[in-house]
Amino acid sequence: QVQLVESGGGLVQAGGSLRLSCAASGTIFSINAMGWYRQPPGKQRELVAIITSGGTTNYTDSVKGRFTISRDNAENTVYLQMNSLKPEDTAVYYCNAQRVRVPLRRYLDAWGQGTLVTVSS
Repeated sequence: QVQLVESGGGLVQAGGSLRLSCAASGTIFSINAMGWYRQPPGKQRELVAIITSGGTTNYTDSVKGRFTISRDNAENTVYLQMNSLKPEDTAVYYCNAQRVRVPLRRYLDAWGQGTLVTVSS
């Protein structure tokens, strides 16, 4: 089993910053990509940012220049630094790990439970 535990959400004023963390636990040999998704109230879940094990990153257009994704491969942890936050960034943020290599030559995808980010105007 692989578990992802997120932390760092909360309430912040527009223009402020937050840093989200997500740690993967379990017997993990490697993780291909880790990313952050978000689901605003009443809307569908969308990709925010993703980072491969080699450090290649991709961001949705609305957060480019404001958010930075990073990861610590040794600790199986991914971070999302969010600056210049806007009310439209309000959402539940979910951590995702893709193609997690676990024992018996199996690969899993895993999701965190979500952490709420609220940006007030």
